Amino acid sequence: MHTLPLSRPLLRTLCLSASCAVLLQGTAHAEPAKGKPPAWADGITWSAQIQAGGTYNEDGPNDNKNFGRLFDDKSNGFLLNQVLLTAQRPIDTSIKGYDVGFKLQGMYGSDARYTHILHQFQHATGDSLNQLDLVEAFAQAHTPWLTKGGTDFKLGQFVTLEGAETIDPSTNYLYSHSYIFNFGIPLKHTGLMAVFHVVPEVDIYAGLVTGANTGLGKSDNNDALAFHGGVGLNLLGGKLTSLATTHIGPETAQNAIRNGLLPASVDADGDLRYLSDITTTWKVTDKLTLINDVNWIHDEVANAGRSADGFGMAQYGVYTLCDMVSLVARAEVFRDVDGVFVFQSGNNVDFLNALDGMPARSTRTVTGGKTTYGALTLGANVKPDLGIAYLSGVRFRPEIRYDTSLNDTRPFNDSSDKHMFTAAIDMILQF
Repeated sequence: MHTLPLSRPLLRTLCLSASCAVLLQGTAHAEPAKGKPPAWADGITWSAQIQAGGTYNEDGPNDNKNFGRLFDDKSNGFLLNQVLLTAQRPIDTSIKGYDVGFKLQGMYGSDARYTHILHQFQHATGDSLNQLDLVEAFAQAHTPWLTKGGTDFKLGQFVTLEGAETIDPSTNYLYSHSYIFNFGIPLKHTGLMAVFHVVPEVDIYAGLVTGANTGLGKSDNNDALAFHGGVGLNLLGGKLTSLATTHIGPETAQNAIRNGLLPASVDADGDLRYLSDITTTWKVTDKLTLINDVNWIHDEVANAGRSADGFGMAQYGVYTLCDMVSLVARAEVFRDVDGVFVFQSGNNVDFLNALDGMPARSTRTVTGGKTTYGALTLGANVKPDLGIAYLSGVRFRPEIRYDTSLNDTRPFNDSSDKHMFTAAIDMILQF
């Protein structure tokens, strides 16, 4: 098995990022004086986070790609996935009156190749591996309106409601992402979202957004709006939660019709894509948590002007051995019925080119065909006590993963294999 040494440029980048994070942490708000009510600004927090990781592929594909992966797509090498900086003032949804807040979050790293809102900082660093991205930028408010628990509003750019995994790695249990996260859900939206706290057990979400991973003006790939919302349940005193969400709207890029990638009969502002997901989390005991994620995609024109479908399920199990170690397993299956959703980007730009309706630049930007994918991932979360204050937030996540085609296709390792085995590890450092 080959070793995966950290390069000197990567070490310098990590060290510089850590230094910046320490300086940022030093500017965090001070506690209000005793006896005085906290001021609005006292709720503002600053934080920083670094993630870096690497993946070993035993077959060493010539294109250096782990097929079906986005954020850990590089085989046999390390990535500076994210330097994530966040300033926010969360709202208090438990109060009976009003509260306002905001969130501003920026990223630098290789993950940004896949998290951009179209044309937003997309070319700020050219076509390089590490890029800049504005992850979230929104204002929000809690009001006592309409329902017993009040109604919250969020306006701006925010991450999706859908899926069991997130862009922020600190809320995920594994380094690699599921097929559902990579190909079955949007990542970000621009628009207005309302949350109605009907009763403590039920929340209703309803929003109007520009689309999946798009923004205003030139950051949208068509001229239509979309609906994003769902229903959240909070049962058994919070031990059982479920969030059923959907995103419905036209997602076809007008450029795809102009460039001949889709026929002229396609209506970019009228033909719909449905992205739906149900995520259920059950805290069985203090040590065992089970998470189930079910997903369905239907696009009316994505298959060369014909409809396309995909669906899948991922099951997670997390068992806490002790304060420092948790064991994680994820089993998943994902069916790409028409062979249009699961693919690899052969370079740093073709993922966004596809969103924009532009032709691929790389010959290794390929789909896996009409395939049913299966994957099993086993890993751990290790939070060592190093006795160093600024390393108290460090976490390591080693994993091994096996991917396979459950039919006769060969999507993996230069489009030549039915199977792919990888071993990976990443580090998350929080300040």
